[in-house]
Amino acid sequence: MTTASFSASNTAAVAAAAAAKTVLITGVSKGLGRALAVELSKRGHTVIGCSRAQEKLNSLQSELSSPDRHLFLNVDVRSDNSVKELARVMMEKKFVPDIIVNNAGTINKNNRIWEVPVEEFDTVIDTNVKGIANVLRHFIPLMLPKSRGIIVNMSSGWGRSGAALVAPYCASKWAVEGLSRAVAKEMPDGFAVVALSPGVINTEMLQSCFGNSASGYQTPDTWSLKAATMILNLTAADNGASLTV
Repeated sequence: MTTASFSASNTAAVAAAAAAKTVLITGVSKGLGRALAVELSKRGHTVIGCSRAQEKLNSLQSELSSPDRHLFLNVDVRSDNSVKELARVMMEKKFVPDIIVNNAGTINKNNRIWEVPVEEFDTVIDTNVKGIANVLRHFIPLMLPKSRGIIVNMSSGWGRSGAALVAPYCASKWAVEGLSRAVAKEMPDGFAVVALSPGVINTEMLQSCFGNSASGYQTPDTWSLKAATMILNLTAADNGASLTV
């Protein structure tokens, strides 16, 4: 590639990232999802957010710049019908996402696998894996007519390694990595599906594992500055990648 052609392609990528996007973020009421929504809003993008915490959704919407430009709905990603209704409402309001960030997630309480209650194991898998599958099922068909789109499935360093006491979480994030790579092969040109590890961030989930030592890691607000830039600059060339913020 010549210097001129590289410069032109680089300029095009920057321009694409700067253009106003519609971004769907699941699990938007706290932690990484909330911080990312606030940062994207500050940059002039439209945020469609969902979670199960209506009061937190209301609080977030009132905090964002130009709150009427955004849409926040009470949705349980574990429920296919709930995600289907979200897709219907978004189509009705003509909000088709340019970018999806499948961020909703949960972790088990620190325990050896034989001590993890079956209901807790199911909740981790239903949220972290089936929740993403439900979003893909209902939103990829909406995005296909646009012939372009970015889907970011939040993974983890523990989706590429293992750790004691969080086996259900590790299993779910390894599944996210595999699901992302497989779906990437099913998408037409113009799309990218990536697995994105956020790194180690001081969230409620990290606190549940690390206790007080979690405070030594960066905050979601600090993380969102770099994460937003990275996500906005993803292109079809990143399809199938496993990335880290």
